[in-house]
Amino acid sequence: MDDQQLQALSARIGEQLKQRNATVTCAESCTGGWIAKVFTDISGSSAWFERGFVTYSNEAKQQLVNVQAASLEQAGAVSEVVVREMALGARKAAGADYAISVSGIAGPDGGSAEKPVGTVWFGFSGPQDNVLTFQQHFNGDRDAVRRQSVAWALQTLYGEFLTN
Repeated sequence: MDDQQLQALSARIGEQLKQRNATVTCAESCTGGWIAKVFTDISGSSAWFERGFVTYSNEAKQQLVNVQAASLEQAGAVSEVVVREMALGARKAAGADYAISVSGIAGPDGGSAEKPVGTVWFGFSGPQDNVLTFQQHFNGDRDAVRRQSVAWALQTLYGEFLTN
């Protein structure tokens, strides 16, 4: 998905959020604020985008979005439990209705047999504290993995939470 397509999807998300009088936040690790950037590329996004958290380090995950140290120690930063805690923590910290969280291994280093480069976990939290988590595997270089992660996150937020 190119930049123009990401912006169009972000605008559709914004329209759905405005119709619901709702807001969204994000807690990003491997995407480094790219989701927040795509949201804020849209004029008027301050009406529906609350704030973003770039929680690249484990310490930032704990301090900013309340990820538990035990979760990081037991499962690692790239895990279902961590993105679940990131999504819930970001939504609560921002006072937003919806949250997206992303943690993955964009490469070229950092992968393992258990979690190869391209492994990305996503968390989505909605108004009733419900959380959906997903794991995806993306191919390509660091930029490609990150871009695919942003696109997948936006498509999933739109499809799972905003079109029902």
